Amino acid sequence: ASPDMVHWKWHPTRLQPGFTGHGMFSGTGFFTKDGRPAMIYHGEGTDKNWIMVALDDQLDEWAKPMAVEGKDASGTPATMRHWDPDCWVMNDAYYALSGGNDPPLFTSPDLKGWRLVGPLFHERTPWEKLGIARDEDVSCANMFRLGDKWKLLCISHALGARYYLGDFRDGKYLPERHAMLNWARYDCFAPESLLTADGRRVAWFWCTPQHIGTQKVGRKKDFPALLDPAVCQAGIQSLPRELSLAEDGSLRMRPLRELETLRHEPKTTGDVTVPGDGVKVLDSIAGDTLELEVVFSTPRAREYGVVLFCNGAGKDGVEIAHGAGRKTLTVDYIEPPFALADGEDLTLRIFVDKGMVEVFANDRQAAVTWHEPNPERLRVGLFSRGGDSAARVRAWKMRSIYQTEP
Repeated sequence: ASPDMVHWKWHPTRLQPGFTGHGMFSGTGFFTKDGRPAMIYHGEGTDKNWIMVALDDQLDEWAKPMAVEGKDASGTPATMRHWDPDCWVMNDAYYALSGGNDPPLFTSPDLKGWRLVGPLFHERTPWEKLGIARDEDVSCANMFRLGDKWKLLCISHALGARYYLGDFRDGKYLPERHAMLNWARYDCFAPESLLTADGRRVAWFWCTPQHIGTQKVGRKKDFPALLDPAVCQAGIQSLPRELSLAEDGSLRMRPLRELETLRHEPKTTGDVTVPGDGVKVLDSIAGDTLELEVVFSTPRAREYGVVLFCNGAGKDGVEIAHGAGRKTLTVDYIEPPFALADGEDLTLRIFVDKGMVEVFANDRQAAVTWHEPNPERLRVGLFSRGGDSAARVRAWKMRSIYQTEP
């Protein structure tokens, strides 16, 4: 449990095979129509998806699990694959999907009797325009309302985290947009989200530097030191991201605002001019547990950006770069889509946590990358190539979430 999604308190583990009768694979939490916490998940070894309803708001006591057993219009048990499920309330009814390729959609008035609607995706879905195949794996699914759209946050085991934005038509999901949230191996994977008490939709992701056999998206770098459990856990949760829609319907992602409570020892640079084909190493900003806010004012250089983990000469570091007319943001070994409008500043929010780096660009793009820690390279610099650049930097050291001092 957490009051702020930053500091967490562990509760006793209740949901074990001795109580449920099976193990638990991927699923999501939701609220019942009468406001009770519940979860839907895949029961390990049962070939079924299940729903459990909590008996208290602390999630310490639970009712016994109920199987999600769908039937078709004739009342015959539906033939389907039970896999990563999700459940949500829409039009005063429950809806659930079972993940995988071209997932099926079910509905129920009471979480007990389920009727098969058919395939989740509408037959008019513009797959070619979306740039994704209809049968691409939909796992770790999470369907929720975002603004005036429905967002399907999910993964493909081959590609990593991704999402659809759209609406329901004729009882089926009709996506209008599709985009990736991952660009290398499982750097960004297995999403979940929740709705805060003040109405914000917040998502986070399971991230790993490991190589897993189902990954089909390569990575230009390997990080053998990060495979040592003493250096890096096998799986790390990303920072929570607040999700919203812009006026044009595009997705906005910003760091959870409560993360600002971890800031201490602020530093600022004022206005900095970075000469073309040069690197300016910052005098008072360095470290491997940092938050940086770097603003490049109406940049026009061919390439400009920030270098992390560099030496005193600004060399041998991790570069985060953009440039005039470019359609991608370089984050070391990945190139997420990102473009600036004419005259727009570039604002980078960068979070450095030992071997893990997360970057947010103008609240329109976010990326995760890895780095092998080296205590001899902790400097931060700004660079510009093919023209001067103007920037200003704010920086904070970041406290551990396990520390309790103010």
